Amino acid sequence: MKKNKSKILSVFSLIMVVFTVMGCMQEKKKTSQKNHPNVIVIMTDDLGYVDVGFNGSVEIPTPNIDRIAQQGVKFTNGYTPYSVCSPSRAGFITGRYQQRFGYERNAQYRPNDPNMGLPQTEKTIPEVIGQVGYTSGVIGKWHLGAHISNHPLNRGFDFFYGHLGGGHRYFPEELTIEDSYSINDEPLSYRTWIMRDHQSEKTDEYLTDEFSNEAVKFVEKNKEGPFFLYLAYNAPHGPLQATQKYLDRFDHIEGKKRKTYAAMVSAVDDGVGRILDRLESLEIAENTMIFFLSDNGGPEPNNASNNGPLREGKSSIYEGGNRVPFAMQWTAQIAPMVYEYPISSLDILPTIAALTHAPLPADKPLDGVNIIPFLKGEKQGRPHQTLYVRKFDNDLYSVRDGDMKLVTKKKNSVKELYNLQEDLGEENDLADAFPEEVKRLDSLRQNWDSQLIDPIFLGLIHTDRWKKRSKENP
Repeated sequence: MKKNKSKILSVFSLIMVVFTVMGCMQEKKKTSQKNHPNVIVIMTDDLGYVDVGFNGSVEIPTPNIDRIAQQGVKFTNGYTPYSVCSPSRAGFITGRYQQRFGYERNAQYRPNDPNMGLPQTEKTIPEVIGQVGYTSGVIGKWHLGAHISNHPLNRGFDFFYGHLGGGHRYFPEELTIEDSYSINDEPLSYRTWIMRDHQSEKTDEYLTDEFSNEAVKFVEKNKEGPFFLYLAYNAPHGPLQATQKYLDRFDHIEGKKRKTYAAMVSAVDDGVGRILDRLESLEIAENTMIFFLSDNGGPEPNNASNNGPLREGKSSIYEGGNRVPFAMQWTAQIAPMVYEYPISSLDILPTIAALTHAPLPADKPLDGVNIIPFLKGEKQGRPHQTLYVRKFDNDLYSVRDGDMKLVTKKKNSVKELYNLQEDLGEENDLADAFPEEVKRLDSLRQNWDSQLIDPIFLGLIHTDRWKKRSKENP
């Protein structure tokens, strides 16, 4: 009996030791997670390159957005991997050139088509960092597939408040379609109710303000961290709509289109300010990494945006297409600076993954890099020696290697060469003067192109409505 009692005590002691060790490990994990930075990515839609204060705008003050650049890093060569909305976002959220998995077109609004969106084989930012304890939310524009299988809550996010399609109307009285899954039409999707997780919800405020409200609530709810918030404002994407409150700030602008656009940007700026202020009042601003960027360049004539010295705009392979306003802050680790070397939205996922030691799929190599060592001076040189763009349907490519950029058109029969350091506006074609450089860059293009696949779905440009629009506005 005594022997049995001794055995029982020994087993009990062993169990207690195991539980103690597990408890310590769990506590260590919690502590470790708490040291991970919170991450907020604020992505605007169709914002012009010089339509923020930190890039020189005087006409449209953006004091709150500018705070991010002033307290952190202003990137003068910040890029996205594509020059229209949906593919650009697919690249950002996976850290991979979207052409590697056939995402090279603006997805159609098709809730009945599971293949019209981000392939299930690709891992998203929240799926990666969810492995190390992050709570993730997306607020605003999704545009990575309207089928239920691609709903944000089925792609790694814990919270969603926004719309599934590529754009939306801003005034609540114009949102007349309750069920987002009841339609298969992009313009009609602009009139759907907003979704909270999987439920449709009637809104009562200007949409940009609604998204800002939800962002502040998300920060408050998840203040213990670590959290990842993807705040995807659909402003200043059309339709151009603004409340009188914001319009009244721009009496100095005469043109109605430009005035409304400016008001929409100002609404975003107000929202950014509220988020920054709340982070500070909660005393979590210092260890919150914040990125601010646009998904692509401004479509200058369409929404009255201004890309300044950059050539062309949205949908182009010239600099105005995917060189965007780009800034970040992480005041706990990164001193204020201006960073001149090219970086990309592809870098956001690998940066977070490296900082948190989140496991990455071995069979899905990333095209982005961890930029923190470069910003801290621990690594020298360029994060990216070479950046690529391909527009499959237009037979267009660009390759930036160092400061030299090659543009190819018409089945590679037209080649243009520019020195971006000396010719930001891409006005002086050097192809005839430097044929060997053209050949070298074209070889890089061919090698990269050989790694890509053709698009896996038809995009908006293939719908009857868009075909008709193209014929009317060639």
